Amino acid sequence: MTAVTVRAADLPRELPDVQRLCWDYRDYLIGFSDEMRVLTESFYPAEAYGELMAALPAKHARPRGAILVADQDGTAVGCGMIQPLSDTDAEIKRVYMSPAARGTGAGYLLSQALVDQARADGYARVLLDTNKEFAPARALYEKLGFRNRGPYAELPPGTEAHLVFYEFTF
Repeated sequence: MTAVTVRAADLPRELPDVQRLCWDYRDYLIGFSDEMRVLTESFYPAEAYGELMAALPAKHARPRGAILVADQDGTAVGCGMIQPLSDTDAEIKRVYMSPAARGTGAGYLLSQALVDQARADGYARVLLDTNKEFAPARALYEKLGFRNRGPYAELPPGTEAHLVFYEFTF
């Protein structure tokens, strides 16, 4: 097994791979727990998620957005995205590693690359949220220098208590 590398997704050629990883992420969330299933279906009902998957290239378009993939032996094993919120703020979205890539350091590499890309793109701050139950993800973000904060966007009712919000300021 070779090392994982992180790079910009080659769109549109790799869009199906990115979409597959995003659907796998949704499936992972739904299967995590009953509570997570309800939360996921609140944030990402299947029909709306399908529309989001079709809109990924526009929603994360360069020069202010980005779609990165973690690649291992020519296969996309993870993905993450940058979405502009304003001229100064970006949000990291849909960071997901396939089961085969977990525990390899790929999540760290991908998350660091997303932060580096946001910095290179001129953002002053990067925001993200994750589920309170995702202790490894929370530890990773804190290791990268993210700090806890409150919500930065409107949320579906009843979801805030399940999430942890972070920011990284350059």
